[in-house]
Formats: sequence, C-alpha cells, structure tokens
Amino acid sequence: MFRPVGFFVEDEPDGAGSAAKGAVVLLTNRRCPWKCIYCDLWKNTVSKTVPAGAIVRQIEYALEQLNFRLPIETTSSWIKLYNSGSFFDPRAIPPSDYRGIAGRVCGFRRVIVESHPALVGESTVHFRNLLAEAAEKMHPTAGPVLEVAMGLETANEDVLVRLNKKMSLRDFAAAAAFLCKHNISIRAFVLVQPPYEKEGTAAVSWAVASVKFAFDCGARVVTLIPTRPGTNALQMLARQGKYAPPTLATLEAAMDGAMALKRGLVMTDLWDLEQFAACPACFPDRRGRLERMNLGQSILPRVICNICDKRRCDNQ
Repeated sequence: MFRPVGFFVEDEPDGAGSAAKGAVVLLTNRRCPWKCIYCDLWKNTVSKTVPAGAIVRQIEYALEQLNFRLPIETTSSWIKLYNSGSFFDPRAIPPSDYRGIAGRVCGFRRVIVESHPALVGESTVHFRNLLAEAAEKMHPTAGPVLEVAMGLETANEDVLVRLNKKMSLRDFAAAAAFLCKHNISIRAFVLVQPPYEKEGTAAVSWAVASVKFAFDCGARVVTLIPTRPGTNALQMLARQGKYAPPTLATLEAAMDGAMALKRGLVMTDLWDLEQFAACPACFPDRRGRLERMNLGQSILPRVICNICDKRRCDNQ
C-alpha cells in the first residue's frame, strides 16, 4: 500500500504549441464503488482504504524514482495522479492526506486528478486551495492549475445508461459547470465504440459528437479511448453481438473528426494500441501518425499501406 501501481514520464501538448513533460503516478488505493462494465482498472486496487499517509509516500517514492527532486520547483512540468477510481472518493484517497499531497506536488505547473462527476464538489475546491497555499509557502508565485479528468464516455444517452456508470449527460454538465465556476480546469475521456453502439461510421459519429459535448461543457482537453475488451461483461456482450472492439481505422477516423472540430486539445490513448490493428505491416506508421497528431495537434495525411489497402480494394 506504500508503493504506487506504476509511474512513468510522458509528453503531452501544452496548448501553446509545444509539449510539456510530466510525471504520471498510478496510485494504489481502494476499488472504485462504480463498476462500469467497460472498466478493468479494479485489477490494480486493494480491498480497503489505504492507511493515512500512504498516498503521500507513494507520490514521494514515484517522484524520487523518476528523478523529480522534492520539493518540486519548476513551472515547466505537470503531474497526473491517477488512481483507478476517483481522487475525491474519501475511501480511495483519505482527505487527511490532501495537505500532504498538495505539499508534494504544488511546484508543478499543472496537477491532474481523476474523478467521477458525482464526487466533484467542495472537496475539489478544498484541494485546489491547499495547492495554492502550499505553493505560496514554497515561493511567492501562483499555485498550480488543478485539472479534474472526468469520464464522459459517450454523449449517446441510450448507451451511457447501459454502461453502469450511474451518470447522465446532465450530471456531467453539472459537474463541469461547478468546476468552471471555481476556475478548475476540465479534462474528459470519451470511449470509441463502447458496447451497445453500432460499429464503424456510427461509432465515429458518436465519438465526435461526444467530444463536441465535452468541449461545450468547458473541457480543455479530451482523450479518445478505444473500448478495450478487458472485462467479463464485454466478453459476454461480444458473444451476444452487442459489442465489438473498434478497428484502428475507426479510431483514426474518430481522431480526425474530433480534431477537425478545432475546439481544444484532442488526444488518442495509445496504450496497447496494437490489439486494434489488423495489419502488422502498417501498424508502426499508423501508431506513429497518431502519436505525432497527439503532440502536434494537427491532422496528418493517412498512412497508405500496400498490403491492407490493396486487400480492401480487392474485396470491394
């Protein structure tokens, strides 16, 4: 309980035309109380609330291993504290740890945490204030920007209600409005081709519509996540013909359409992307294209493959 699940450094567009380098810490904590049918993050959780101080020690350990010397005194980096659930779930992250956490990360330019929209509230504002207080004690500069990442999943209300997230579009919009009111930045996650959604063109249209909805609610950045077949529920739905993983082409089309909106930062989650590719010959180039689009925030020409594109033409 005193070591995080994982930690690494990654680059991300900063919204000003360049990339920011940041630390990502995957915290060990209690399982999320929501059991969404598409989510398998519960595999990395524990059965009970971690002891007071454990989260602070996890962050210290990760930053030491990543060579971020404490206290952090930089305005060029950000940090993600992801915890397989909600940062503002008191059974996952003890509120008594908020002040200690703030003291460890207040030197970063941006602090990003995850939360279910239902848990966004006064505890969110309290943590933001603690970040500002800790930063002021360290050096007389503005505190870091707090950014809350929330899973919108889809703007298709008929599908959303079936995902067991126990959230409506109105709930998401209300949480986003609260964050905007308190000058807290918003990040949203959108699933590409979730269960109960039609494949291909329809899935692309809904993904783009979902990104638009998130930006309408004030999101600064939206991440597209291909719906991975990692849960028993999804495997059962796949056998029933109610779910199929998106193809790489579907994900590419969703990224192109979302970026064409020109409403904010759009990224594609590239973790374990190979499972969605049917052609190993062109996959490295296609992954590289999406990675460059993530960092450059511009639509690049599609990769032409002499193998799978020819096969597609032959089958028409």
